[in-house]
Amino acid sequence: MVGYLVLENGEVYTGERIGFNKDSIFEVVFNTAMSGYIETLTDPSYVGQGVVFTYPLIGNYGVIKEDTESKHVWVSAMICHELANHPSNFRNQMTLNEFLIENQIPGLQNINTRKLTITLRDYGVMRGKICSSIKILSKIIKEIKSFKPIEHVKVVTRKKIETIGNGKYKIALLDFGVKGNIVQSLLKNNTTITLFPANTNYQEILSIKPNGILLSNGPGDPQDNKDVIKTIKKLYDSNIPILGICLGHQLLALATGMKTKKLKYGHRGPNHPVKNLETGRIYISSQNHGYYIDEKSLKPNIAKVTYRNVNDKTIEGLKYKNKKIVTVQFHPEACAGPQDTSYLFNDFIDQVKHYAKNKKHI
Repeated sequence: MVGYLVLENGEVYTGERIGFNKDSIFEVVFNTAMSGYIETLTDPSYVGQGVVFTYPLIGNYGVIKEDTESKHVWVSAMICHELANHPSNFRNQMTLNEFLIENQIPGLQNINTRKLTITLRDYGVMRGKICSSIKILSKIIKEIKSFKPIEHVKVVTRKKIETIGNGKYKIALLDFGVKGNIVQSLLKNNTTITLFPANTNYQEILSIKPNGILLSNGPGDPQDNKDVIKTIKKLYDSNIPILGICLGHQLLALATGMKTKKLKYGHRGPNHPVKNLETGRIYISSQNHGYYIDEKSLKPNIAKVTYRNVNDKTIEGLKYKNKKIVTVQFHPEACAGPQDTSYLFNDFIDQVKHYAKNKKHI
């Protein structure tokens, strides 16, 4: 069946419909990964977005539900050049197309994804719609332009407090759309993790007497989370070790008076180089974000830059002065993506252990 992707600037891309047969409006973004499509589709940070895969063949190893990052598929649509119908993998449970249908996610293949990606790079991320007819194109474009984004974090955060693990060290994790492999990375380190909804007040978080706090990844514009930012400001004053990842990195910056801006087309994929400014070493990182910390708003008396994006020089990491706080824009849990920066979890746990041992003196 013929399908169309209409962009808000009036461009139309013709392809073949895949997945669930329904129309959908979303923010169109591109991902440069060669694999890891299951992790991408189930990453809460993609809520409200239609993902364009730049790699030409997607779905060639099928679907392994054990590899999902959450219980839901969060993307609004999937767009690729070619969808593999005969995957080869001893762990395969179903085709990617069957997975899309099962989760009611529409998609398109046989799209010129190279041209579409260049358009997004030239003009920036924009809204679009998958549909089966473009007879009244002006009406579709008007509908796309009037589309308002959802309240991203409120949609993806958990609804109630949950405790996982039975380790020695207590971690309070604020769930803004946390990926499952962040939790798994922490559980490997003798931890008990209490996951809190994003709207939890700071008194309730501190009531469990955590040895460390993790501010998770998540979707959307960080500035939309006014109440969360106030909570994080209180946690910042607590002297408890904190690790912020992606949205958590941005929210803590906002809580300390810095500012964020929207990237023209975002960083999405497992192949983004970042430089450790303390060692000079360059790591390949997994990233998924559309916003960044404004360099001009950086407060040198509060934090120093520890990592920088090699491509566009944006801030990729901060270390807060006189605090046990480290935040990074990239994803150290490496699913999907390289394991270059997984050591950050070990560094965080070292701080947690030190705090647990000495907190009575603080």
